[in-house]
Amino acid sequence: MKRILLLRHAKSSHAEADASDFDRPLNHRGQAAAPRMGAYMAGAGWLPQRVLCSAARRARDTVEGLWRDWPEQPPAQVESDLYGADAGDLLERLRRLPDDEESVLLVGHNPAIQQAALDLAGTGDPDLYAAMRAKFPTAALAVLDAEVGRWGDLGPGCATLTAFVGPRDLEAGD
Repeated sequence: MKRILLLRHAKSSHAEADASDFDRPLNHRGQAAAPRMGAYMAGAGWLPQRVLCSAARRARDTVEGLWRDWPEQPPAQVESDLYGADAGDLLERLRRLPDDEESVLLVGHNPAIQQAALDLAGTGDPDLYAAMRAKFPTAALAVLDAEVGRWGDLGPGCATLTAFVGPRDLEAGD
């Protein structure tokens, strides 16, 4: 089985008018949401063996926030191709992972993250799927389990959506 964790970057700032889209930092809400989601992931046992991260600043800042409560940092690859990628590009990148690794966290952008999660999910809780289809908020996480032995075997509908959690879901649980 392969576990795919798809996370949309945390909320970014538009305060710096001269900053390019690529260079936008996290805003206050995003700075709080990333470590909160990371702590939740650690508590749920959803720590990946590898992290793939868009090279955009807000994605890199999100990963740094996630790591605050993790016992160790998994190998992370910051990849410029993930910025501006579509869902098909994300799936192709996942298919190139080493088969001896069982889990990956991919931190990227909408609409690609949302569409990749929708494409991969063939089964799972229909209410979670409907919520994910309706909106994939910043710092939201989709957890998908695929009954495949090789990453290269990933394809549409091959995974079970086991969780879909956003920062507001964590607030509601307090």
